[in-house]
Amino acid sequence: MNTQTVQSFDFRACISVLKSTGKKARNLRELRDIISVVSEDCLFHHTYQYFLKGHVLEYTSDFAHWAGESLEERALAERLANIDPYDLGSIDAVRRALVKVIDDYLLHFPEPREALAGDEFYFNETVSLVFPVGVRVKNLAEFLAAIKYVDAASIYYHFFEARMRLGSGKDDFSSWMDETLGKTELALKVRSIDPFMHSLEDIRRHVADAVEKVVRKEMEVFTP
Repeated sequence: MNTQTVQSFDFRACISVLKSTGKKARNLRELRDIISVVSEDCLFHHTYQYFLKGHVLEYTSDFAHWAGESLEERALAERLANIDPYDLGSIDAVRRALVKVIDDYLLHFPEPREALAGDEFYFNETVSLVFPVGVRVKNLAEFLAAIKYVDAASIYYHFFEARMRLGSGKDDFSSWMDETLGKTELALKVRSIDPFMHSLEDIRRHVADAVEKVVRKEMEVFTP
């Protein structure tokens, strides 16, 4: 393939500017009521962007994290952590799932404990700023070199955030591999990496491993 005619992959990253909503919850009932009315930007921040913050992976959302660590409601935390925003596909579906899990829990435990003073759940939302990182690649070998050192915020933007931005459940990496390079099999392998089950660094490693196997195989073909 002539690399001069290939559309390059331009690595980008996003940073989030935090903005307080002025809302906070001291207990599950307050958390449930506020979740039902807060903006989609707020829910996006506390669920989809959890992976960008480098928190404990076992929780998968700020709500699960708070329930487990601040309220010490481990059973609830586990149920909240099982809500996969990428599988549900929309923020409204995530909102309904969160409310249902909390409602079901309150049916069995109607008087859960309150958070200690200063340990309430603070609802925030973010404004995301997207910018190029100055790394542009035209083939898999260049992509492999880049994916190993670009900032984690770039991995998040192209692998996690893209699924909501594109509205197709696809990430930018696999889309470029498939549509531009014609590497459909590789694209499917990358796309099959579950964003819900891995940290940003895990994603980086899995993508790099998949690409490296293809690059090595191509090098063997062209090596006399």
